Amino acid sequence: MKALVLSGGTGSRLRPLTYTTAKQLIPVANVPILFHGLRAIASAGITHVGIVVGDTRDRIMAAVGDGSDLGLQVTYLPQEAPRGLAHAVQIAEEFIAGEPFLMYLGDNLLQQGVASLVTGFGDGQANAVILLTKVPDPRRFGVAELVGNRVARLVEKPLHPTSNLALVGVYLFDRHIFQAVRRIRPSPRGELEITDAIQNLIDTGHRVESRLVQGWWKDTGTPEDVLDANRLLLENLESGVFGLVDDSSVLRGPVLVAEGADIRRSVIHGPAILGSGCRVKDSYIGPYTSLDKNVVVHSSQIEGSVVLEEAKVLNLQSPLAGSLIGRSAVIGHANDRPRAWKLILGDGSRVALP
Repeated sequence: MKALVLSGGTGSRLRPLTYTTAKQLIPVANVPILFHGLRAIASAGITHVGIVVGDTRDRIMAAVGDGSDLGLQVTYLPQEAPRGLAHAVQIAEEFIAGEPFLMYLGDNLLQQGVASLVTGFGDGQANAVILLTKVPDPRRFGVAELVGNRVARLVEKPLHPTSNLALVGVYLFDRHIFQAVRRIRPSPRGELEITDAIQNLIDTGHRVESRLVQGWWKDTGTPEDVLDANRLLLENLESGVFGLVDDSSVLRGPVLVAEGADIRRSVIHGPAILGSGCRVKDSYIGPYTSLDKNVVVHSSQIEGSVVLEEAKVLNLQSPLAGSLIGRSAVIGHANDRPRAWKLILGDGSRVALP
């Protein structure tokens, strides 16, 4: 079995971070989102992976390389324009070469991975398997109607849903999906929709089955989703101190301090992770916080936040909470008079001031 990982898309809901990086490379628990998925694929015993890349291909390729560090053999499949998930399947046909394959959206996270899902697929019983989860508002999703575990119909964002089972961005297909993609036409938004291709499989007598997500699933399409994913991953954090923590500092709960980090006169209340080269002084780092490589925090309080590499948080008079801070950003308190907020913000930024 092979895997097809989709890592195109502009990540417009994560701007301004995605003006300078691919959304799949934003770290949660100090690991890029995409790498969590690739590790899950490797753990399922799949080694040949095709990664569909778009405008951010150079960044994706630089980060993943040939995949050998992850135990994978990676082939890159350029998608010149975002023409839909089914179009990504179409351009991967030569790479797949008739084998059954797993399709995985690169900005998704699954607590239990995909190993149990892929077991037994390709034995001839099903032509496709889709992963589903129960959602409170099915009108926002593609929804599956089932007969037993067999999929009878898919409806995209129904006004009056008859099911609360939404499609997760993980699928299994055999070679018949390529014929289905060739039979469908672009949707009103000009894309080849994977839901249309799966529905075509059903309509032409092929067997499409479903599986329910075990554990949690997270799509990391918004800043709130990224913070929530970070929280979920840190809940299983194992403590470890590999850097310097002085005698005046206190660690509470699960805290991972990477090699090269330097913690002085501070309180770290886990679950929290501090990356290599972090320098924290006279500060409080609260639960569900991830500080990436070489982050500097002085005389400040942070909790429930993700701070990317090389960022600095300095001398804040109020706690920083529920925040997603980009690479090399600087947040600090100024002693200017009269007092005023001084901001330099990129397009799409969001700031909540007390």
